[in-house]
Amino acid sequence: MENFDASLSTYFKALLGPRDTRVKGWFLLDNYIPTFICSIIYLLVVWLGPKYMKNRQPFSCRGILVLYNLGLTLLSLYMFCELVTGVWEGRYNFFCQGTRSAGEADMKIIRVLWWYYFSKLIEFMDTFFFILRKNYHQITVLHVYHHASMLNIWWFVMNWVPCGHSYFGATLNSFIHVLMYSYYGLSSVPSMRPYLWWKKYITQGQLLQFVLTIIQTSCGVFWPCTFPLGWLYFQIGYMISLIVLFTNFYIQTYNKKGSSRRREHVKDHQNGSVAVNGHTSRFSSLENNVKPRKQRKD
Repeated sequence: MENFDASLSTYFKALLGPRDTRVKGWFLLDNYIPTFICSIIYLLVVWLGPKYMKNRQPFSCRGILVLYNLGLTLLSLYMFCELVTGVWEGRYNFFCQGTRSAGEADMKIIRVLWWYYFSKLIEFMDTFFFILRKNYHQITVLHVYHHASMLNIWWFVMNWVPCGHSYFGATLNSFIHVLMYSYYGLSSVPSMRPYLWWKKYITQGQLLQFVLTIIQTSCGVFWPCTFPLGWLYFQIGYMISLIVLFTNFYIQTYNKKGSSRRREHVKDHQNGSVAVNGHTSRFSSLENNVKPRKQRKD
């Protein structure tokens, strides 16, 4: 395993250049293998979880869902505020910002972006809750692609470009996640569901986030600084893939079948169903659609 990791590090160095020494020794960052293994475990759970739950009753998970979503809402709010203040203190340039030009402000950004990377590991629980609740229709290609890829991408970002121009997409995404996970948390409380109206706008915000990230990343291509161009090209490509997948999701969710589709979503909303982050998040309709072995008070 050590020889494999050494070979991997040599390959990455030749492909991407020298790693950023400021994150040396940080939890999970010295070695790619733990991140890779976590991703494999995630994919195995996605594959084997439904098989394990096949003959079992779905779990409610309502109490832990409220706590989980509240925790991620607060973490996202913390990251957003810290990134905004760090960018302000470091006088970051919108058009292009290198990774070693803002001194202590860069270190502040790096520390926050480590939490952003780690949050992508925590967010694997989104899928695990869907499996435990037997909401398999929520585990779409977009959902799995987005969750599995982000953790791995941000391991590389943290090791090579952990600040500078990397801040923008993470800042927007943290803000969107404040809205998204607060919606999830409120949707877990039945009495709150009639007052939730912004599910459609969260998906629109995500699409706007990807477009703005492409624009800001492209600025670094046309007005280059010391930030590596290869990373910028990769980010543009990745954002395009998300735009394609999220746009397809948006069309399938909100525009397909016209008014009949809208009526269906009104019903879903009343049942506690929301559509964000590339899947519909149904909290109580499962009990209406699955014939339980015995009556359970959720």
